[in-house]
Amino acid sequence: MCGISGFMTKDLSFGDERLRSIVLQMTDRLRHRGPDDADVWTDPKAGVALGHRRLSILDLSAAGRQPMTSACGRFVITYNGEVYNFQKLRRELEALGHGFRGHSDTEVVLASIAQWGVEAALPRMNGMFAFGLWDGEQRTLTLARDRVGKKPLYYGWCGDTFLFGSELKALRAHPSFDPQLDTDAVGLFVQYSWIPAPYCIYKRLRKLPPGSLITITPGTPGHSTEATAPRAYWSARTVAEQGNRIPYEGSMEDAAGALDTLLRDAVSCRMVADVSLGALLSGGIDSTTVVSLMQATSTRPVRTFSIGFHEPAFNEAPYAKAIAQHLGTEHTELYVSAQDGLGIIPDLPTIYDEPFADPSQIPTVMVSRLARQQVTVALSGDGGDELFAGYRRYANCARRWNACRWIPRAARRGLGAALGAANRASWSMFGSPGTRAALAVTTRQSLMSGLDKVARWLPAATPFELFERTHARCLSAAEFVQGAQRPPTVLNDPDRWPAVTKPVQGFMYLDFADCLTDDILVKVDRASMSVGLEVRCPLLDTRVVEFAWSLPLEMRLDRKGGKRILRKVLARYVPEALTERRKMGFGVPVAEWLRGPLREWGEDLLDDKRICEQGLLRPQAVRLLWQQHLSGWQNHDALLWNLLMFQGWLRTNA
Repeated sequence: MCGISGFMTKDLSFGDERLRSIVLQMTDRLRHRGPDDADVWTDPKAGVALGHRRLSILDLSAAGRQPMTSACGRFVITYNGEVYNFQKLRRELEALGHGFRGHSDTEVVLASIAQWGVEAALPRMNGMFAFGLWDGEQRTLTLARDRVGKKPLYYGWCGDTFLFGSELKALRAHPSFDPQLDTDAVGLFVQYSWIPAPYCIYKRLRKLPPGSLITITPGTPGHSTEATAPRAYWSARTVAEQGNRIPYEGSMEDAAGALDTLLRDAVSCRMVADVSLGALLSGGIDSTTVVSLMQATSTRPVRTFSIGFHEPAFNEAPYAKAIAQHLGTEHTELYVSAQDGLGIIPDLPTIYDEPFADPSQIPTVMVSRLARQQVTVALSGDGGDELFAGYRRYANCARRWNACRWIPRAARRGLGAALGAANRASWSMFGSPGTRAALAVTTRQSLMSGLDKVARWLPAATPFELFERTHARCLSAAEFVQGAQRPPTVLNDPDRWPAVTKPVQGFMYLDFADCLTDDILVKVDRASMSVGLEVRCPLLDTRVVEFAWSLPLEMRLDRKGGKRILRKVLARYVPEALTERRKMGFGVPVAEWLRGPLREWGEDLLDDKRICEQGLLRPQAVRLLWQQHLSGWQNHDALLWNLLMFQGWLRTNA
């Protein structure tokens, strides 16, 4: 796992010294991602510079150093990630006559590209990765990203220079970097809590979508969308639709056995490392399955790590501890206080680099720091909810749609508007301190929040629109962000919705293609890499993903809830009594913190004068939201967290 950066300039007056100096500055900004080594490579005749920060995981010798040149001398790569089937690919390449000087997967990636070409080599790779590849023969720069989007990659033209890197802080170090913000991206962030790919907070930059690549030549016109359009080599939508058309036909027992076999191999190949290894154990179904399979294939106790909270509603540590004891792992847990959590907040804008507002980022940073004290690589259970229907919102949204679909949409629109108006009027009529006291806080919050939620999802024309409306923190970003338009995303664009039989299958796809990539995986990547910890996700193995999408919905969801087949696999290793309980989630009490220890911090960031001077947010709308939350009239914790994280990011990075 590493940090990569680079650029290609049309100004060929840059000499080697200047190219090296600039790319070294970019690369140094990624030291946290690769604390073990660094190097750069340049081609002054082409105006190309590649940089690399190394976190040594496989082949700790100099033979694994990057940027790396292929044996044939044609290709140079700066590569971040792991290809888990590299040993199989290596044997195949050796049979074709390729030789290797070390045992890193980077060498295998280069040899695969030299043998088959980059577009034919990518589908052969099962792993998590992002890379920049210079083809000295064709004079092209190719960027590529893994199927699920586990590893990040930003890119874009700033003037006559094409920039790329693992994190924005590397691109900001280039003298041609353009800091102009994208107002529409700000709107997407306020609405969804993250900025969906391909959009970026900066107007000139983009995120490379998962499962795609892009090729640039020195003659590519800058700012040309057509000339820099990504090409897909794998599509989650295609996989989901194919699974819907041609579902798995075996029995539940057969499916559980097949999944068990796939997961065992996915876990086993992710335990290959030349450094210390452990696992993040929350005590939920997903992480427990991963740890169970790790321990089943390990000859010694697996190191596991958990974070505990003193607030019972947020604390899964006792469950994780019981599972660790049953499996015989070497378990470490750390209980943290509200003050510990608050101490993380000032670091978040730097760690996340782009506005990001999933509150579970706080415990994720904590558990990453805890694990890094003992290991360099950790396995996690990310991906289980999206693949095996683990979120309650899937069934909830399906029930809502079934309940309202029979009502004419015009009537639903009218009722939704009326409920929204009633909610707004209630604050005007009863929002003063005297009248607020007449209603119990919990009753008032429940009533107001209920009115607001129903008013939002009721007018939906389709089940997917209902899901998107439920997902969004606000229906219109323009209400809070001046001049924000609504660019198309997987969540809001019907042309991007999959053709599936049942709404729940579509909900899962929307989460997989949007929330998983741009929320969950971003959260874990930035938190873990901020301390140089590599996190691997067996449930997101290509074979597991494609098998999961082939399963009929009833194998994933039953009356007990989601993850039916995963629970069946887990029962082979852990008694159901240790895992059968209501899903908790990995979060922090944001609503209470904003009214208590975070109130002064929030007041400062949401100060009317500050917002007016920035000219991005609408101060009156923000102030009303803040007042309603502080008064206890209604919980606006999620939307306020978005606004506060944006303001915190702006103060740090603008």
